Amino acid sequence: MKYQEKIITLWTSFLLGTLFHTQLGLMPLFHGQDIAHSHDTGDISWILWLMLLFFVVPIFAMIATVFFNSKRLKTGHFALTIVYSILNFIHLTADLLVTPIAWYQIVLMGIVFVIGLLLNVVAFGWMKYEVKSKKLSHQNL
Repeated sequence: MKYQEKIITLWTSFLLGTLFHTQLGLMPLFHGQDIAHSHDTGDISWILWLMLLFFVVPIFAMIATVFFNSKRLKTGHFALTIVYSILNFIHLTADLLVTPIAWYQIVLMGIVFVIGLLLNVVAFGWMKYEVKSKKLSHQNL
């Protein structure tokens, strides 16, 4: 399997996990239980914009991975995966500080975090593959 295919598969899994993490938070509604009303706590539109950005950036990363193969893209993509891993670690830590702890959310965030780490490894390999293939082509000249 090519690096690009692995990256797209991992980003898709990551996004599905992120989406399901949000869905799990809303599940009590489907069982007649109350959840916190976001509109009661003031304007959270900035949080919703950040959530949209967090979700849309990987979509654009997948599209760019399919259509472009530049060293700059590969380096930027690897950096992006590192940023997402850091943000997921922060989110996982924050989830552990919420009382009461919803362990199903923690497990899911742990899975998403591990997928992100795997994405880091594959993105690093894709970035280095460019360097190795250039070195090999220069040696053949």
